[in-house]
Amino acid sequence: MTVLAHSLVLGSSSPRRAEILRTLGVPFRLESPRIEEPRAARRSAPAHAIEMACAKLDDVRRRVDPHEVVLAADTVVAVDGDVLGKPVDDDEARRMLACLVGRDHEVWTAVVAARRDDARIGQRIVRTRVRFRPAMPEEIDGYVATGEGRDKAGAYALQGLGMGLVESIDGCWTNVVGLPATQTLSLLREMNVLLRWP
Repeated sequence: MTVLAHSLVLGSSSPRRAEILRTLGVPFRLESPRIEEPRAARRSAPAHAIEMACAKLDDVRRRVDPHEVVLAADTVVAVDGDVLGKPVDDDEARRMLACLVGRDHEVWTAVVAARRDDARIGQRIVRTRVRFRPAMPEEIDGYVATGEGRDKAGAYALQGLGMGLVESIDGCWTNVVGLPATQTLSLLREMNVLLRWP
């Protein structure tokens, strides 16, 4: 049975991150961040992910009990050095997917954790390389029309229909979904939150 030293708050609006934590058997409560996500990255993919994860963390930890630990994360997709966020509409989703098919891209997730009464912030940054198979334009159109990728970085969901586009993965599968499981447990141990697992 999982034992925590402090109550854990997941600072996220992502049902996928919540599901990963539930599957790991880690008890938590949800608190959605109230921040604006920028349309374009001003930094490299890992730096952008860390900046956004810390912004979510800072926003949520101002609203929780001082002794609760807040866990936050941000995931970005990068191809040729360009960061792909969430598409604003289906046209942008098509453009994103068209530049991903038949080639490799990187998925970066930054995971951060801290208490309100402690200046120390623990963090992990995880990279996974994903290769998409070649796809016909009508396949991309059909996938976009499902709406599955509308709120996802890179305009696809590995855990859904989007897995039909993925040829191979080098690295952590749950990182691509939005929360690298092993590294998150490691971070919670480092922060003296996770006393026993499972």
